[in-house]
Formats: sequence, structure tokens, C-alpha cells
Amino acid sequence: MAQALSNSPPHVVRSDDYWDKRRRKVRGRFMVAIIFALAWVLFSIWMSLPWLSDLGDLAHPIVALFVLTFIAYVPGFMNAFLLISLVLRPESRRETPKHWPSISILVAAYQEEELIGDTLRSISTLEYPGELEILVMDDGSTDETPERVRDCEAIFAALPNKTLRLIREAENRGKARVLNHGLELASHDLLITIDADTRLERGCIVSLVEHLTASPPDTVAVAGAVFVSNYDESWITRAQQWDYFHGIAAVKRMQGMYYGTLVAQGAFSIYRKQAVIDAGGWPDTVGEDIVLTWSLLRKGLVVRHAEDAIAWTHAPETFKGLAKQRKRWARGMIEALSIHKSLLSMPRMRTMFIWWNLLFVSIDLTFTFAFLPGLILAFLGIFWLAGPITLLVLPLAALWNLVIYRIQTRMLKRMDVDMKRSGVGFLLYAFIYPLLMQPVSVWGYFAELFGGKKQWN
Repeated sequence: MAQALSNSPPHVVRSDDYWDKRRRKVRGRFMVAIIFALAWVLFSIWMSLPWLSDLGDLAHPIVALFVLTFIAYVPGFMNAFLLISLVLRPESRRETPKHWPSISILVAAYQEEELIGDTLRSISTLEYPGELEILVMDDGSTDETPERVRDCEAIFAALPNKTLRLIREAENRGKARVLNHGLELASHDLLITIDADTRLERGCIVSLVEHLTASPPDTVAVAGAVFVSNYDESWITRAQQWDYFHGIAAVKRMQGMYYGTLVAQGAFSIYRKQAVIDAGGWPDTVGEDIVLTWSLLRKGLVVRHAEDAIAWTHAPETFKGLAKQRKRWARGMIEALSIHKSLLSMPRMRTMFIWWNLLFVSIDLTFTFAFLPGLILAFLGIFWLAGPITLLVLPLAALWNLVIYRIQTRMLKRMDVDMKRSGVGFLLYAFIYPLLMQPVSVWGYFAELFGGKKQWN
């Protein structure tokens, strides 16, 4: 990778001692969060001993321990670790590069006639001093996607530092293949991928580049922050608004803090081109962005998160559409775990997050087949599977949601971004959304394990 990094835009030169000190500080925060999370788990176990005994008498001690582990102890550890990480995390560093590098933007599009025009117009208004090459990779669309792209050509023709090219595939080949074709055609050492339904904030590219410049020299990708643009379309989009604004944002902030963001999402991320080439490009899988990111991590490289590089995605407006999306995400995680098993044994901080993802399989299964039936029993006054100890998770969840809300609100104010928020959507996100999404994830796990059809919708 030395060759790859030397061809990339320059970093601000720092000594090895400087980066060693930075990493020691990060490891120190990691250990503080671990200690707090383990202390919380020990407290939870002590509080739950009577319930564990009663449930063991009703079923079997091993069954009781498994159920409590994945509906109380492990979620408690995760919530505690996330809370302390958010409290300890300083503002992410940004640094202006010595020169603004040229960037190729890959826009993968398939049947996007309704939204591709808005996406390209948002790119045309970007405030970025360097050169931008925009490659729209049309994957054999049969609607008017190409026409909507050509409608925007006049806008870009008048811009001095932005060029627009439409590349059409003769037939639909899949997202990974069109992205790899774009990788071959891209002229510059930095790549940004966005989805065809993604709108970009004016300063988001500047933010991505400044975060990359301030990161350790072995950083090869930075994930942007994605929020919901159509939050007021339905109750499903109102709940998703808070999932992106709170849940996804909090996890990415935490992972980025420890140099281990697990997904540089295709919807909006920046990559070093040579690192992507060395990793073999985007794999032809359901979760091509997850598997590519894990390929980079397996090489010992760093992936980070830029919380103030803001883009807006068009979220699914129906439960059916959302379920298909989250099923695909769940399948992508299983694919990544299957392909990159060796990450589970690497002696790095981010290894814990790989295990974290693996444990989510057990959490989702236990939640679906034990906790949800347990809730029904609890309403009938029978607290076998959902007892008072599970309420211990709620204060931690409430606290980290409060912390991330404050962090995110301050960030939006600093970036001068106006984001309207739905109070009803938050209630849906907090109390209804998890009851729906975890069974959907289980659906995705089984679809991957039993070879369900894979496609890019």
C-alpha cells in the first residue's frame, strides 16, 4: 500500500511520535469505555440473579442464561460502551490540505428518472475549490434516467471546475459492476460514491477532504453523514429520520473514534482509488460497500467517519420498501462476516465491533423468538421472558440518545444546516421501530443462509 498512499493527495506531514500519541489517547478512551460497560454488565447480572433462577426452573439454566445474555447483558454492554464513547469523544479533527485534490464522483443509477436530476443539481452547487469529475454510471435503465442526466449537461458546461459524463451500460449488470467500470474510467486519485437519490450539502466535499487530511496517513476511506430528505412522507420515513440522525450517526461516530468505521456506505463516502483497486474493487455481493470496507480493514488500513459531511438520502416510504432495504443490509453483514472471518481475530480495537455485529445475530434472534413473545406474556402479568431487569437497558438508551441529540444539534448549527424533525417520528423510532426491524433482520439472516435471490433494486 505504500505505492497507493504515495500517489494520494498529501497529508499534513506529522512525525510518527505525533501519531503514536494520538493512538495512545484513543486507546485510553477505549479502555475507559470498556471498563464502564463491563461494570454495568456485572451490576446487571447481580440484579438479575433471582430472575435467572426462576427462568432456569421454568425452562433450563442454559436456556435462561442465553435469553438473559442477549436481551439484557449484551445490549446493556453495548449501550454503556456507546454512551461513554459519545461522552468522551472530542470533536473530530479537520485540516485544510496544502492543495485541494481533484476528485471523481461515481453516481450509480438504475431506474432513477424521478430523483437523478435533483442529485446532479445538488452536485452543481457544491462549494469545492478543486476539480470534480462526475461520472453517472447508468446500469441499463429502461426509463428516462439518461434523458434526465442529459438535461443537466448544460448546467455543468457552464461550470469551470466540474465536468459531467454519462456512461450507459447496454444491460443491467448490477451495482458492483457499474462501480468497478467507473473505477476504471475515473481520472483522479480520490473517489466519492453517491447513490442516484442522494442530495449533497454545499460544503460536504470540503468536509470529507479535510477529515481525510487530518486522519492518520493509512486512512483510505471516510464515510459521510447521511440523513433522510423525505422525512415527512409517511410514518415509516418519520421513524427512519431518527434512525439516521441518532442510531446510525451514534454508531458511526463511535466506530470512527476508534479508527474502525465498519461501513463506508456507497450512498456517500470518499475512497483512495488505489486502495480500492488493491482490494479488488467492489465485490458482486448484496452488501458491496460493507464487504469492500472490511477488505480495507483486513489489510490493516483505517476507515473513518466525517459527521459534518452531510448528504440527504431518499428513504423508503413504505414498510415493504424499508423491510427489503434492511433485509439487504442484514444479508450484507452476513456476507462480510463469511468472507472476512479473519477480522474476528485481529488484535485491534475495531475487532470488538466485528464481534458486536456478529452478536447482533443472536440478539435479533433472541429478541424475535423470546423477547417479543415475552412482551405479550408480560402484558398478561407473566414476567418469564420480559422482566423488570430488562428495564435496566432503558436508562442507558435514553442517556445516549440525549447525548447524541445534543451533539448532532450542535453540529447542524455549526454547519448552518436546517433540519426539521418529527416528534411523532421519535416516538415511533423509540418504541415501535425496534419491534419491526429486528424480525426483518432475522429474515435477512435466513435469506442469506438459505440462498435467497440477490438483486439491486
